[in-house]
Amino acid sequence: MRTARIRYWIEVALAVVAAGFAALTLITREWIELLLGVDPDKGNGALEWAIVIALFVASAALALIARWEQKASHRHNRLTT
Repeated sequence: MRTARIRYWIEVALAVVAAGFAALTLITREWIELLLGVDPDKGNGALEWAIVIALFVASAALALIARWEQKASHRHNRLTT
């Protein structure tokens, strides 16, 4: 039971972090170049848009998984009490 609760909070935290990086990428797309010191897409922005989409998808998926985990935990609690 405790493992499910810990897993839930990890999933929530990862969803928030992914959404934060997606928002950061929307605000300033140069953070990747500044952090890594490379410009893999040569300034056309394709990589940044791919990252924004991937991070939003990851964030949504993690949020849904966390919600499923929470519902399963509540169902389990009702059955055991």
